[in-house]
Amino acid sequence: MTDIAWFESALPLRRPARAPAGSRAQSRPRKVRSHRTIFISDTHLGTRHAKAEALADFLAHNECETLFLVGDIVDGWQLKRWYWSEAQDRVVAEVLRKVDDGVRVIFVPGNHDEFARDYCGRLFGGIELVNEAIHETADGKRFWVLHGDRFDTVVLSAKWLAYLGDWAYATALRANDWLASIRRALGLPYWSLSAWAKHTVKNAAQFITRFEEIVAREAAARGVDGVVCGHIHHAEIRRIGGVLYLNDGDWVESCTALVEDATGKMEILRWAAHPQRDAMGTPAAAAGAGAEAALIPA
Repeated sequence: MTDIAWFESALPLRRPARAPAGSRAQSRPRKVRSHRTIFISDTHLGTRHAKAEALADFLAHNECETLFLVGDIVDGWQLKRWYWSEAQDRVVAEVLRKVDDGVRVIFVPGNHDEFARDYCGRLFGGIELVNEAIHETADGKRFWVLHGDRFDTVVLSAKWLAYLGDWAYATALRANDWLASIRRALGLPYWSLSAWAKHTVKNAAQFITRFEEIVAREAAARGVDGVVCGHIHHAEIRRIGGVLYLNDGDWVESCTALVEDATGKMEILRWAAHPQRDAMGTPAAAAGAGAEAALIPA
C-alpha cells in the first residue's frame, strides 16, 4: 500500500476555525450561487500553476449539495518541486467548510494523485474516496463519473512519456504565467498560450476528439445516459452517439467547473482568472441532461 505520510505532512489538511454562533453567515460572500452538484478536476494543488486564488473564490461563491473532485486535485508528480501558497490553503479550507456544512464531497482520484486510489472506499477528513461513481441527476439521468486517465494510452503504456509530456506542459504553463502578467499590465484579458496551442495543433486536437469518443463509447456500453470526466483539460458538453459527454475542464488554464441545477440541467461555468465577483461566473456551455449541448456566447 502506498505510503501517504508525505501527503499528510505537506498538505495543510486542517479544518478552518469555526466562527462563533450567528456570525458564520456574515463571513460568507454576499453573492452566492446555489447548485445541486458541482464537478471540478485538475486543480493540481501543490504546483505554481494552480489557479488557487480563482478556485478558492469560486468555492466561496458557489454552494451545492454534492461536490465531486474528479481527479488530479493534488499533484503528486511534483513532489521535488512542491509549492504551497496561502491561496491553496484557502482552497482546502473551503472544501472542508463544505464538509462541515453537510455537503457530500466525493473524491475520484486521477493519475497525478493516484496514491489516493489505495484508499478508495474510505473517508478522509469527511471526504469519500472512490475509484468511480454513478451520479443521478435531478431528472433521473445516470452519469458515470471518473477522471479519465485510464483511456489515455500514453499514461497507460508509456509512463516515462507521460512524465515528459507533463514537463513540456508545465513549461507551457510557465510561459502562460509570463504572458498573462504582461497582458494584465496592458489591461488585456487573460489568454492561454497552452490552450491555444492544444486546440490549434492538429495532433493535439485529434487526441482530444479521440479521447472523447472512446470515453463516450465505454459509457454507452455501461448503459448510462452520460459521462463526466476531466484529465485532458478541455471543458466540453456535447452529445456523442446516444451519450452526453461532459468534461469539467481544469484550474491551471481555463478555470472551469461543471454544475448541475435543481432541474438536472448541466452547465460549464468559466470563472475569471482574476475573480470578477459581480459577474458570478460566465456560462461557457450548457445542455439539458438529455439534450444537445448548446454554446452560450460569453
